[in-house]
Amino acid sequence: MTQTSENVTWLTQEAYNQLRAELEYLSGPARTEIAAKIAAAREEGDLRENGGYHAAKEEQGKQELRVRQLTQLLEHAKVGEAPAESGVVAPGMVVTIAFDGDEDDTLAFLLASREYASSDIETYSPQSPLGSGVNGKKVGEDAQYELPNGKKASVKILDAKPYSG
Repeated sequence: MTQTSENVTWLTQEAYNQLRAELEYLSGPARTEIAAKIAAAREEGDLRENGGYHAAKEEQGKQELRVRQLTQLLEHAKVGEAPAESGVVAPGMVVTIAFDGDEDDTLAFLLASREYASSDIETYSPQSPLGSGVNGKKVGEDAQYELPNGKKASVKILDAKPYSG
């Protein structure tokens, strides 16, 4: 099966293992726990006025959504080392850009899945407007992306280096 680079999520082995463990927990023990909560709440009586039952069902829905998200993410994950330092923006790289040609107004961010976000550096998804605008561009090139108001913004790629954690 061929996948486009837009669907691929770059992950380190550590991040992949953490997400896989979360998926296994949510798919196994967590499902059993929520089923027990729902059964206990159901025994309390009238379901139309049973706050515990409705809360447990809502929790179950959120949990199942997270299971689907993790499953899709891990199916499309590329696990391994950071991309090579080629001067071309790709997922797994720290990208430095300048807004509207003003080289003093810069932003450095990690181009990666939001699942990989950390407090160390701001993270933009390759599917986000800015991420898709810069993905594949070379250092020195200009990139455009669409703002929420529908207007286009332009940035210049100043640097692109593999993320080292």
